[in-house]
Amino acid sequence: MIRDTFSGKLVRLVLAEREKHSEILAAWTRDSEYNRLEDAGPAVVLSTGQIKGYFDQDEDRYLFMIETLPDGKVIGLIGLDHLNWPSGDAFVGIGLGERDYWGKGYGTEAMNILLGYAFQEVGLKRVSLTVFEYNPRAIRSYEKVGFQHEGRLRKALNRDGRRWDILFMGILRQEWEKLQEVERSGE
Repeated sequence: MIRDTFSGKLVRLVLAEREKHSEILAAWTRDSEYNRLEDAGPAVVLSTGQIKGYFDQDEDRYLFMIETLPDGKVIGLIGLDHLNWPSGDAFVGIGLGERDYWGKGYGTEAMNILLGYAFQEVGLKRVSLTVFEYNPRAIRSYEKVGFQHEGRLRKALNRDGRRWDILFMGILRQEWEKLQEVERSGE
């Protein structure tokens, strides 16, 4: 039986659409904690127009909104970008804009779904990400789906007068596939 590529038990990934989702994304930028988890730069509130401009960038990427099941509430954004086709790798980014869904497995499942898409549909060989040292919830989530620590930029980020590391993590297709086999054998 073929599995649903874009759905899990908690969430489904749907195509991020400029007109449909720009206002939601702009609203999330008003949350400074969300901003500080998403971007190494200073927290910036973006307008709907600025978000629409992001959609208009001519960049090779796969961008999805994260919707809860079964009600379809949009709670986050996830995507692959900086695709390097000759090497078969890309970076992944994720953000849950709805705080009520933080720390409850929604992001972890969305990441696992996206990794399945990246490795089984797009044909990538590795996926990388960066995460900030002060975000242990995200680090645990990434470790849960198989990301390995690969390096760090020491004291590269300034937040509230303190210096923090930026961590690099990555996962190879065969590592992800092995974890899926283990999960299937335990069901």
